[in-house]
Amino acid sequence: MSFHATSFVMTHKITLLLPFLAIASILSAPAQKAGDETEQLIRENFDLAGQQYTSLLKTLADSGAAGTARCFPRTIEDGRLVSVIDTDWTSGFFPGSLWYLYEYTGDTKWRDAARDYTARLEKLKDFTGHHDLGFMLGCSYGNGHRLTRDPACRDILLQGARSLASRYNPAVGSIKSWNNPNWAFPVIIDNMMNLEFLLWAARESGDPRYREIAIRHAMTTLANHFREDGSSHHLVDYDPDTGAVLTRQTVQGYANWSPWARGQAWGLYGFTMMHRETRNPVFLAQAKKIAHFILTHSRLPDDKIPYWDFDAPDIPNAPRDASAGAIIASALLELSDYVDAATAKRCLDTARRQLLTLSSPAFRARAGENGGFILMHSTGNAPRNSEVDVPLNYADYYFLEALLRYRAKMSGRPAVPPPAP
Repeated sequence: MSFHATSFVMTHKITLLLPFLAIASILSAPAQKAGDETEQLIRENFDLAGQQYTSLLKTLADSGAAGTARCFPRTIEDGRLVSVIDTDWTSGFFPGSLWYLYEYTGDTKWRDAARDYTARLEKLKDFTGHHDLGFMLGCSYGNGHRLTRDPACRDILLQGARSLASRYNPAVGSIKSWNNPNWAFPVIIDNMMNLEFLLWAARESGDPRYREIAIRHAMTTLANHFREDGSSHHLVDYDPDTGAVLTRQTVQGYANWSPWARGQAWGLYGFTMMHRETRNPVFLAQAKKIAHFILTHSRLPDDKIPYWDFDAPDIPNAPRDASAGAIIASALLELSDYVDAATAKRCLDTARRQLLTLSSPAFRARAGENGGFILMHSTGNAPRNSEVDVPLNYADYYFLEALLRYRAKMSGRPAVPPPAP
């Protein structure tokens, strides 16, 4: 179903009233009641996630996909489950969501399923075909190691970090994103999401090179990806010999000058994380600038779930991107740990509204529907008419992550614990 459908738009406007009422209730409630409602919100979402992911696991088993290389569910197309192989950039999100279900419930059913699908990614430790090992291994083996301290996870992650670091070019000061003849040395804003993996590897291995690469990459991105208003291009192409910028483009956005929503989300999340890991105020300043751009944009809807591009020409009938909303919510919750009280309140209020909107019938699927995925209405690559107004595995992943971070904040803890020394 498309967001361009008139009947859907009418229903969407009605159902969006529900999260606003819930927001007003929580914001005006006494502390104890607000805490109870937070737990209820999170419990309801994880209960639904459990039902949906039980269904997904069964679909994989019944279809035979679970026994093939193409066993990682990514989306739904024409009513049918689309699964991908391990080298697809999204392969780590399904096992990552299984780990989050285990983290919340403590149910060994989810631990065992997470271990199963995580183990299917082991050979990626030697993969050097593109830059997305932070997603593929970090979300799967990274969460597995965090929750179980399995030394086998650690070994695979460290080898994966070596593979990722092999794509770094010191002349450019960045990790190459894609091997694509259309560009000489393309670096996309998504690449910021790999840097947490390298910083973890630096601590675990004692090898400072991983940290140096991560910081240099972030500095190069800060210098070359961003516009004056805090928005970013999707891709910067460099001369691999000199590091000179060749072109700036927004490949998955509306136009090269437009702010593609998920790109802004990756940047916000990445620079917030870089501040956590380094305590460099330059990274915090950039995260705040990106957040200001997003939160004050005139075309951010009242429910705080962005259109797929802030300059999409058919707003307000343009497709939304629930995945961008979930990523932004998760990032804002962490950013609230590092900023002044007034800014923290704005971050928290916005993230809360995003979570309530995503939890409403406007975006959250009913049990047994949506192919087993939790969230509806994400946008993958609109310019190619690919994965428009569909569920996406990474929308679910960051939604569950944001719920866990929100629970921590409402319990008086940091959304993300600081890294171990």
